[in-house]
Amino acid sequence: RQPRRYEVTSYPEIPNNRLHSREREPLLQVPASISPRARALAQSWKGETAEPREVVKKALEFFHTQGFQYSFSPGEYGKNDLDEFLFHRRLGFCEHYAASFATLMRLAGIPARVVTGYLGGEYNEIGHFFLVRQADAHAWCEVWFPDSGWERVDPTAVVAPDRVNLGLNFFLERRAATGQLDNTQGVFARQLARWPIFDRARFGWQTLSYAWDTRVLSFDGDEQASFFASVGMAGHGPIFFIVGSLAFAIALLTLYAGWTHLRTRPHGNRVKIMYETFCRKAARLGASRNPSEGPLDFSLRARRLLPNESERIWRIANTYIALRYAPAPDPMMLEQFAKEVNAFVHAS
Repeated sequence: RQPRRYEVTSYPEIPNNRLHSREREPLLQVPASISPRARALAQSWKGETAEPREVVKKALEFFHTQGFQYSFSPGEYGKNDLDEFLFHRRLGFCEHYAASFATLMRLAGIPARVVTGYLGGEYNEIGHFFLVRQADAHAWCEVWFPDSGWERVDPTAVVAPDRVNLGLNFFLERRAATGQLDNTQGVFARQLARWPIFDRARFGWQTLSYAWDTRVLSFDGDEQASFFASVGMAGHGPIFFIVGSLAFAIALLTLYAGWTHLRTRPHGNRVKIMYETFCRKAARLGASRNPSEGPLDFSLRARRLLPNESERIWRIANTYIALRYAPAPDPMMLEQFAKEVNAFVHAS
């Protein structure tokens, strides 16, 4: 991936209360294949009120009350995808809701368009920047009102408000907690990433990556010449800079690797011993861990075999993974892990 740098200018208050006829016509176009049933639905709202805002409310109420569900894996829709989505399966993600809502608005005579962008992002407290991932991609609608111009309307918000209000990570975790998402490992990874010790490591790595992209990869000839002149080394080329940077980076990595090894070796051994104690206890109760079975997979199977200890097994597995791969010990987490293992069915 080749990083790209660019600048944008935002005009949040730009006037938008005019819509010329040549602009309006494309914003009312729909495919000729739209079914009579979808057309009748939109026309029924328009027949009840001539006020565009009321039509929008009726459409949002339709999505809210007719059993629609948000899903990242709704499967493929067929040729009559709009009817299948609106009247049968009613299962989809933001693009399904934005596209169908915009189509219904156009069928009701209201100019509408789909907008794609990003929702959310994560603030890096170390580097003081926002990180926006492709997973934060989102789609919503803009509807034209004669009195105010374009206004944002997000039909996803009435179907899955947590997706919009809390962001993707919290939305996924809440869905998993209520049994609505079969992606336990992915959700656990997100939960793990928000633990303080992992937050710091993750934010630190992101900051280094950001600095590399902005300070090194974009360090062009003009910036190099200016830098060397500012430190009294005019005339030295980029090779000098690269060699010096590599030597400095290798020295730092060597020091960090040694420090990490000293910090984690005794801590890692203790964690491993406690986890093996837990596995022996579980084996005595009929849940033996297979040699090739990782902690997460074993915990899922052990929870089914020992339902009365399900929650404790889950906590032990999660804490073990966090401690086993942490760059440095967390004393409070280590103490809690020991308590959970000791309390596990009091088997010995």
